[in-house]
Amino acid sequence: MNTGAPPPSPGAFRADLSPTGRGEEKIPPLAAGMRIGLYGGSFNPAHAAHRAASLLALKRLRLDRVWWLVSPGNPLKDNHALPSLNERLAKARAVSHHPLLVPTGLEAGLGTRYSYDTVAALVRRYPAVRFVWLMGADNLASFHRWQRWRDIADLVPIAVIDRMGETFPAMSAPAAKALASRRIDESDAPCLASMRPPAWVYLHGLKSPLSSTQIRAQAAAGNGSPPGDFSGS
Repeated sequence: MNTGAPPPSPGAFRADLSPTGRGEEKIPPLAAGMRIGLYGGSFNPAHAAHRAASLLALKRLRLDRVWWLVSPGNPLKDNHALPSLNERLAKARAVSHHPLLVPTGLEAGLGTRYSYDTVAALVRRYPAVRFVWLMGADNLASFHRWQRWRDIADLVPIAVIDRMGETFPAMSAPAAKALASRRIDESDAPCLASMRPPAWVYLHGLKSPLSSTQIRAQAAAGNGSPPGDFSGS
């Protein structure tokens, strides 16, 4: 897979977790010292708000890459009608359209089902890489229901990206309250990747009205907008 990203430095390490070497299941190129945002989801479908949130995180957190972890299936959702991983990856690549945004199906190669298992595997394999977990405010509101969510917070710093109508539910949620003492000021966001977890920041500046659920509903009704219609700010 050619993501358009510049080649890794001479000291870079690579991994291919798929026995057949299929590109969609490879770990993307990375190198020691890189700051990589992990943006997980089913991406059904990927849309421009995912892109806008990722670009915001790149800039505000000073990341080197954002990986879109296109999951084989979300354990908290009904996956019976979920399009194939390859189909969702293809749409994600079309929407991301940026050399530093890298859609990947690495979870299929790792064989991980839960976010904790994915994060733990990456941190264990690549201790010299600074990973940051990225999530929308709507996910913070339900974070306390995730498998081993406290352990995720103990493994990597977390950046929460604001979303229209979700600020109050997110900030009043059990996870936000439990981790309140570990929240850093937004002005310190550029330092987040270097901080010892648990540490998290709430990033304002993006108020997207889009959601994958909304797009699927509009498409079913025959009046959906193209996934790239939202430009963000």
